[in-house]
Amino acid sequence: MTATDPLRQQLALFIDFGEAHVTAEAAMANLDPALQGQRPEGLPHSPWELLEHIRLTQHDILDFCVNPKYEEMKWPDDYWPPSPAPPNAEAWNKRVASFRKDRDAFRKLATDSKIDLFAKIPHGEGQTYLRELLLAQDHLSYHTGQLVLVRQALGAWPPAK
Repeated sequence: MTATDPLRQQLALFIDFGEAHVTAEAAMANLDPALQGQRPEGLPHSPWELLEHIRLTQHDILDFCVNPKYEEMKWPDDYWPPSPAPPNAEAWNKRVASFRKDRDAFRKLATDSKIDLFAKIPHGEGQTYLRELLLAQDHLSYHTGQLVLVRQALGAWPPAK
């Protein structure tokens, strides 16, 4: 056992969240397709826009961590979808699956003892793996709360079973 094992275990739990807040998966679950592209009055984003922003940003942070040929995305264009509504009926579930895949990759990164969590990412500008893991989760937490708020405003919270 290394000195960072408890930190790695806590990070793995943190990535799934849910201890003190709703999970991202719960916030994404069972949303009527007719509501996925709706912007509630007075709120700037639809559920689709939030899901896509969460997914795109999470993927970008993961790519930065693991890809030595990482290319920076353009803000804000590459981080938000072009439309408030999904392009087709399958898009929501496909994007949720993509979100899960990258979230699982973050968990693997956090628990990989070959990675020094405090090491600077070689192609970065001083960022560490730990910083990026915390950044990804902080971003997810913030926008999960927004997604719940949007669902509440649409009358779709808690999720239908």
